[in-house]
Amino acid sequence: MTAVLDPGRPFTGSERELLESILGLYRRELVRAIEHLSDTQAREKLVPSLTTPISLIKHCAAAERIWFQRTLAGITVDECDGHATGGDGSFHVTDHETLADVIAEYVAACRRSDELVADRDLDDTVEHHLVGAVSLRFIYLGMIGEVARHTGHSDILAEQIEAGLAMRHK
Repeated sequence: MTAVLDPGRPFTGSERELLESILGLYRRELVRAIEHLSDTQAREKLVPSLTTPISLIKHCAAAERIWFQRTLAGITVDECDGHATGGDGSFHVTDHETLADVIAEYVAACRRSDELVADRDLDDTVEHHLVGAVSLRFIYLGMIGEVARHTGHSDILAEQIEAGLAMRHK
C-alpha cells in the first residue's frame, strides 16, 4: 500500500484538513525516502544538476521559507530563519552540514510554516513579488506539488544509490 492510502490520515473532511494532511504526508515522505542514507550517500551526485538527496531537503526547506515566511507572512529575506531565495542557492549544502542537520532544518521550517498558517483562512490573499495576489489555498497547492515532485526525485535517487551499493558488494 502506498503512503497516500495509509490508515490514520483523513480521507474526508474540510478542504483545509485535506490540504494540510497531504502536504504533511509528502513532507514526511520526502524525509523518509532518504533518512536512512549515510552522509556520503546523501551527497552522491547522479545527475548533472545540483540535485542530490540532501540538497533536495535543503531546497524544500528554502521553498517553505519562500512561500510561508516571505510570501505569506511578509518576513524579509534577512529575517527568515534560513535560506529563503530560490535558484541554485536553495540547493547549497555546506561541507559541515550532515543529513541529520539538514533534516532538522527542514522539519523546523515546516513547523514554522504550520505556525504561520494557523490563524489564516484559505481565501486570505497576499502579494507575491512576481505574480501579484496569491491565496493561502494557492500556496498550499503549490507546496504540495513542489514537495511531492521532490519526494519522487528522492525516492529514485535513493534507489539508485542503494542499487549501486548492492552492485559494488556483489
